[in-house]
Amino acid sequence: MSETPELSPTDWVREQTEKVLEAGTTDAVELMGMKIVLFTTTGAKSGKKRYTPLMRVEENGKYAMVASRGGAPKHPLWYFNVKANPQVDVQDGDTVKTMTARELPMGAERDHWWELAVAAYPPYAEYQEKTTRVIPVFVLE
Repeated sequence: MSETPELSPTDWVREQTEKVLEAGTTDAVELMGMKIVLFTTTGAKSGKKRYTPLMRVEENGKYAMVASRGGAPKHPLWYFNVKANPQVDVQDGDTVKTMTARELPMGAERDHWWELAVAAYPPYAEYQEKTTRVIPVFVLE
């Protein structure tokens, strides 16, 4: 298993991650004027650590990971990593902590976190309209 996380092959994701790593804080990056959180997941098949920058959705020390993939028909690859390995490192600002992710089933708790996610990043609502799949939401505690 690799201990040094791998950067994304997707240019814009890699560039955002590199900015965070160089600065030592997620405060170095904003997307559309909104804050991000840098998650480090473990590959479901490879066991390799991988960085995943996502929009910051936080409440009372808990975080959400929204598997939107921009409203694409399939889940992002990191979704399968988190399902297989729910221990995730979460960097918010310059603080890093290990948390446990759980996927939220349909219901009041997911509805609450979805509302928080859309408030933090309104395009999530558009992404849901674009796809026939229900966009998964994980909460990390």
